[in-house]
Amino acid sequence: MADALLSLATDLLKQLGTIAVQQAQQEINLIVGVDEEIEKLSNSFKIVQALLNDAEERQLTEAAVKLWLDQLRDVYYMMDDVLDEWNTARIKSETQKEEERAVINNNPAALKKKKVPCSFFPSLSCCFRQVDNLSLRREIGHKVENLKQTLDNILKDKVTYGFDLTRHSHVEVERPTTTSFVDVSDIIGRDNYRDELLSNLLGVGSQEERNPRVISLVGMGGIGKSTLAQLAYNHSKIQAHFEVKIWICVSDPFDQCKVAKAIIQEIDPKHESLNKVTEFQTLLREINDLIGEKRFFLVLDDVWTDDFTKWESFRKVLKCGAQGSRILVTTRKNRVAEMMESSHTINLGVLSLDDCWLMFSKIAFSNKDIHQRMDLEELGKKLANKCKGLPLAAKTLGIHMRGKRSKEEWERVLHNNLWEVEDIEKGLLGPLLLSYNELSLSEKQCFLCCVVFEKDHEFDRLELIVHWMAQGYINSKGNMEMEEIAEEYFQKLAMCSFFQDFKKDENDGRIESCKMHDIVHDFAQSMTKDVCLTSKGDEEVNINFKRARQLSLEVKEIFPESIYEAKNLRFLKLDLMSSEIVQPKLFDNLTCLRTLHLEGRSILELPNEVEKLTHLRLLKLSCQEIEELPESICNLCNLQSLDVSWCWALEKLPQGIGKLINLRHLLLEDEALAEFRIKSFPKGIGRLTCLKTLTYFPVGGKGEEICKSGELEHLNHIQGKLQIVGLSNVVDFGAIENTLKKKKDLRDLVLRFNTLGVHLVVYALKQEEETEEERRGRKMEKDVAILNALEPPPRLENLAIGFSYKGTTMCPNWMMSKLTYLKTLALGHCPNLEQLPPLGKLPLLEVLLISEAPMIRKMHDDVVEVDKIEDSNHEEDDGAGFEADEPVVEINIDAGDL
Repeated sequence: MADALLSLATDLLKQLGTIAVQQAQQEINLIVGVDEEIEKLSNSFKIVQALLNDAEERQLTEAAVKLWLDQLRDVYYMMDDVLDEWNTARIKSETQKEEERAVINNNPAALKKKKVPCSFFPSLSCCFRQVDNLSLRREIGHKVENLKQTLDNILKDKVTYGFDLTRHSHVEVERPTTTSFVDVSDIIGRDNYRDELLSNLLGVGSQEERNPRVISLVGMGGIGKSTLAQLAYNHSKIQAHFEVKIWICVSDPFDQCKVAKAIIQEIDPKHESLNKVTEFQTLLREINDLIGEKRFFLVLDDVWTDDFTKWESFRKVLKCGAQGSRILVTTRKNRVAEMMESSHTINLGVLSLDDCWLMFSKIAFSNKDIHQRMDLEELGKKLANKCKGLPLAAKTLGIHMRGKRSKEEWERVLHNNLWEVEDIEKGLLGPLLLSYNELSLSEKQCFLCCVVFEKDHEFDRLELIVHWMAQGYINSKGNMEMEEIAEEYFQKLAMCSFFQDFKKDENDGRIESCKMHDIVHDFAQSMTKDVCLTSKGDEEVNINFKRARQLSLEVKEIFPESIYEAKNLRFLKLDLMSSEIVQPKLFDNLTCLRTLHLEGRSILELPNEVEKLTHLRLLKLSCQEIEELPESICNLCNLQSLDVSWCWALEKLPQGIGKLINLRHLLLEDEALAEFRIKSFPKGIGRLTCLKTLTYFPVGGKGEEICKSGELEHLNHIQGKLQIVGLSNVVDFGAIENTLKKKKDLRDLVLRFNTLGVHLVVYALKQEEETEEERRGRKMEKDVAILNALEPPPRLENLAIGFSYKGTTMCPNWMMSKLTYLKTLALGHCPNLEQLPPLGKLPLLEVLLISEAPMIRKMHDDVVEVDKIEDSNHEEDDGAGFEADEPVVEINIDAGDL
């Protein structure tokens, strides 16, 4: 390889004879040695990444370190771009070779035509391709040299200015020590939570329940967990109910001996072992003696560790307490509540706006006369609303406003972010910083990038995962895929209360969407104010975009030219509210983008220049008027996710989409919002073997360039839900025999024999004299054969069949023997279906939904008796009924659409 490059480079330089000999030799060495230099750069990139991880937290308190780290971070991103540019060129080269092989295989005669010119008589195109390759190597080589020099200078500055990055690896944020004492009159708006907690603490449990019973209070920092625990601890009923009461502020780190001594001291302050004993085992024995056979109430406040080994010894010794003993845990992490095997978990929500105002006003106006209070009350309510129900925010802001008497001062605070009116290490954001420091560098990056979305944005779980992947925050490790690692990060952030307002999937209980509290959003904004920017409207943007990495921009009429200066952007969310055209200049300047979310109701087309975004991993289009995508989009060989679910007018995908070999998520229109408008896929979809998300698959009809059902066989990584539309178009039953059964991660499957709202003509008459009855019989037989051939994977949980299924029976060979995990079966628009299969043989089946199947007369013997049928499509006297004997599964009959 090196010899060939050397020869080509020498020939090239001979043609460029004006170059000096020494410079020419340097250029040759640069071109030939670029592979080795790329490998060195990759190693340096990993070292810089580790250095940033170790030193990241010190930038919060040391301005000089922050400036130096900003420079290091900038060169880190430049290194990433160069490495990605090189990898992109490699992918494109491999893709081009594969396409050339495909042409040769499809047209053997082309083999001779191709070999002779390139081997002996080089064509212009062949020569230019080689020159382009050398040119790229030369360009990359120079970029690597410049990066090496830049990095050397930055590291020299580290020595020159004496930055010791190993010193104080964590920002010292004060961890408040809580006590059991509280002024009940200060507690506002927690009556319901108090009653729920007292009921669980004082309630009589069953003899079988674990003793002591653990109850957990979970919520974000500042939500009032400790305050609620104090309220319960000091309640008169609690005082009378328990023989021994213990309050321990655990905090972090979880020191087992320290916690054990604190428990002993709470029970017996003068116990002789407090100063003498240091062995953990001995301390546990003392605890056993002190609480044995006594009904105790132990509060473990502010628990951080979810390491079960730290807790296990305490769990065992605390069993010696009398039946009815209780342990109350306060924590920010749901995982802690799970680790401690809580029998009941209370997730604390925010205060109502009225209660938040009451708390704020009680502090802010305590020393002001009634006239001054009335004068500032309107502004005060707006400030209280800014706290978004977070008790600590209301308290902190109330204290901050207490000494301020003029309207101007109150208005100034109202129009500032909360993090601009206090020291980040103290007050309101301090507790959030504690949680933030618990995260790894990758988890911090995932959390902070959420700030580019507006406040109160509802995050879809998959939306976040593909965004994090696109930004390069997720790296595969071992056998784990990027999506699995990102899922872990999402769960970690959710468990640590960085997200709230969860919506969960009804089937598996997984979080589907969530929101971020405004105060948490403010905190993330305070940590990213130089690199994550937002701009709304057409006001002049007076921002230095040099270091901007993420930008959310809303344009009403005039596009701000200054945005083109943001050449280092890696994320752009652009809302063109009135424009029909996306300026190609956008793609000429912002070539570092990894994520582009383009939104605009009036946008009619996407320019061909989109192919210049060679680093792009995620393209999301929310453009309701776009009818087709440019073919140039297929040159984005790094693209991982294409989301066109909001392109309601889109009627087809680009013909060359099979070139997007790294595509993992293809999100098309949602049938809940619109009919399936894309009636067929282009040929080549089967090459997208990395696909994990595919909203639906339309089975194409006739045509050489249309994707046939057999291509679905190669997409075996699809997971979650898949809808196959237009099965009546299938002609070759053998081609679909292995289509589904290897898709082991598929859980929900919908088999539609026609597209939504459109009845396709799929059967041409072979003979004009064929009777209607004969045609109908052939159609029935065909649909039954298609269903028999489509054997699903064994772990399928939900199956829907219908929409113009014409068969009279539905008993494919695989249904009873393979679907042992099936929970739900839905049958809809099956006009000829007369009898159901023996569904009682499906061991986990819970729900059967039937609609628009008027010919069903009989159920199999082993299906449960149906007590009540609700189906508006059945006339009362149409003879449709069910015959069943022994109950096996619960069956629900629903008249709604499938």
